[in-house]
Amino acid sequence: MSSNIVEVFKTNIIYKKDAKRILKLLAHKYPNLKINIDLGDCDKILRVEGENLESEKIIELISTNGYQCEVLV
Repeated sequence: MSSNIVEVFKTNIIYKKDAKRILKLLAHKYPNLKINIDLGDCDKILRVEGENLESEKIIELISTNGYQCEVLV
């Protein structure tokens, strides 16, 4: 029996249009993950849930698109 992993990231994504673009990229690359961004939170939270979640690759994808992203501890 597999279980979902939930990872929470801090980002510097500010605008809704940028969040939509990043969500689209992530959904395309990781279609089996549940992903959302909370721009109302002070840390601009990116929440990712699913199996086989690869935090490093998610951070790399967001970073190569010009945004900061780190696992929120």
